[in-house]
Amino acid sequence: MPSFSCSAILFDLDGVLLDSTRVVAQQYTRWALENGLDPAEVMKAAHGVRTLEVVQRVAPHLDAVAETRKIEDREAVADGIVAIPGAVALLNTIPRGRWCVVTSGTRYLATTRMRRFGIPVPEILVTADDVNHGKPDPEPYRRGAELLKANPTDCVVFEDAPAGIRSAHAAGMKVISMPSTYPAPELHEADVIIPNLASIKVTPDGAGPQGKLIVSWQ
Repeated sequence: MPSFSCSAILFDLDGVLLDSTRVVAQQYTRWALENGLDPAEVMKAAHGVRTLEVVQRVAPHLDAVAETRKIEDREAVADGIVAIPGAVALLNTIPRGRWCVVTSGTRYLATTRMRRFGIPVPEILVTADDVNHGKPDPEPYRRGAELLKANPTDCVVFEDAPAGIRSAHAAGMKVISMPSTYPAPELHEADVIIPNLASIKVTPDGAGPQGKLIVSWQ
């Protein structure tokens, strides 16, 4: 099986560990219509980008902080989100402290969703609240590597959106992507495109924090 060797693994949340695409689209569409905006244009700006930056981009006349909270409050209580098949099983094979989640959502939204839909909350979580610049800027993934005490070039990232792929690559990381939110051709910048998480296996190679993780796929 082809594989990457790394010290740490970083996961995007929505579209990688949680299937939330439909709920996100519903809430952005609702918000867009309430504010006289084109839902298609809002969604075009939204995937893989912090809600705050989406609001600032498509509705600069609105209070971005208040509107972000409104959108994310609705997303947090919405039904229809499920764990991506294979996500929990995969996370349970990775040693504690060797993986983290890097999301464009706020800490409130991320932790609420993970607890509600059965995703283990990691020791290290990088959210929109923790960075000055969201994806596609490299800051979120660089912050994740820093907290994991890993060299960015020795990290593997799982992403589902072009903005996230660019963020991880700009941080110097390898990227594995899957077509959950975008079709495979739009993920062409990733190093590897897999059909789903069930095709991934993580095997520790050596004991302790200095041991490598072997990420292999079919």
